[in-house]
Amino acid sequence: MEGGKRKILIVDDDHFLLDMYALKFSQSNFEVCVADSGMQALEKLKSGLIFDVILLDIIMPEMDGFEMLEKINQNNLSPNSTKVILSNKSQQSDIDRGNSLGVAGYIVKANSTPVEVINQVMEILSKKVSKVIKNS
Repeated sequence: MEGGKRKILIVDDDHFLLDMYALKFSQSNFEVCVADSGMQALEKLKSGLIFDVILLDIIMPEMDGFEMLEKINQNNLSPNSTKVILSNKSQQSDIDRGNSLGVAGYIVKANSTPVEVINQVMEILSKKVSKVIKNS
């Protein structure tokens, strides 16, 4: 985290949202990398890129966000990244599935402005940091 910038990988097949969140997170002192599919995100992770946060959608072509999380876990890719789902799927079963795959947060797009999404990601990160400090 040189220079205090956190690295975030944003994964969404909606290019408008991808560009908008990339801009908003970069304005909030994040170094942003984007992927428009789960396959592209996995390639970036397999190449050795490490992120503080992986923010991903669930509904994507080829491979949905759940499948992507399963592959990240199976291949032990970026194990220290904080994974957060950003989706319009808001059923409890989806939230439970995300939790079972190790996500630290689940944000419903329709209920959150971009600023609220950034604030929620920051809050999730600060909880993770305080948990690490408490356990050391």
